[in-house]
Amino acid sequence: MTKHRAQTDDATARAARRLLQALNEPGARGARSDVDERMIVVAAPRNGVTIVRASVQRSAADHAIAAGLAKWEGEGKSRRLLLTEEGRAHLRRLAAPKQADVFLVQHSRLELRALEKGAPPALCNEGESPLAWLARRKDRDGRPFLAPAHVEAGERFRRDITQAQILQRVTADWEAAIASARRSGRAGGHVTDVAIDARRRLGAAFEAVGPDLAGLLTDVCGYLKGLELVESERGWPQRSAKVVLRIALERLALHYGLASEARGRSHSPGLLHWGAEDYRPEISAG
Repeated sequence: MTKHRAQTDDATARAARRLLQALNEPGARGARSDVDERMIVVAAPRNGVTIVRASVQRSAADHAIAAGLAKWEGEGKSRRLLLTEEGRAHLRRLAAPKQADVFLVQHSRLELRALEKGAPPALCNEGESPLAWLARRKDRDGRPFLAPAHVEAGERFRRDITQAQILQRVTADWEAAIASARRSGRAGGHVTDVAIDARRRLGAAFEAVGPDLAGLLTDVCGYLKGLELVESERGWPQRSAKVVLRIALERLALHYGLASEARGRSHSPGLLHWGAEDYRPEISAG
């Protein structure tokens, strides 16, 4: 097996585990994304609001289904992906200290790259928000990679994007959804005042960070896409997504007034080239 194939299989296995843990939440169910049929989106109710808990490629779902850990039920629009009893038992084994299931943890070295230093692989929670995972990371100087203002900004953005009820369309046409809410005050009779207000706040946030960084924030904070998936979809170098995400969160924190120093877009000329079609971030080794 080539190194590339091993890394691909490992990424699929970890995405499958994240899918299973999202499906394990009360009331959770998966469905094919309305935006991209290659993606499976898992949503679960929380405090009266349905929240997207995970978004993974179909290959991860196929991986879990083939092992009997998840299954499809229903037909047509009612078709949904659910966790099986074998899947629940599998998650319990993963949660047991000092136990690592061979099915999803085939390469311990690769698995440890996604964990805090010294943490047992079986205790990893891939179903949590990528932002929460990144908030625990340290930079090369031992300082938190994300400041509290970055984390709060990301969580505020996530609350708004959930309340705005546009997750199923935002990747394809988020600008139109926001613009429609601005022009008419309502995007349809079924949209609540809470959703309308959230869309207005999102519109301001999108303008503040710019369209490219807004798309990244939506993927990570809204769709809960992992950083490896973000890099793969955009053709970015490894470990670059977290750097760009921090830039996006910094700009978002400034917009929300959470940062100690509020600077306008004119003070960040280095960020303007992210919109270039052929641009790829360059990340130094280390």
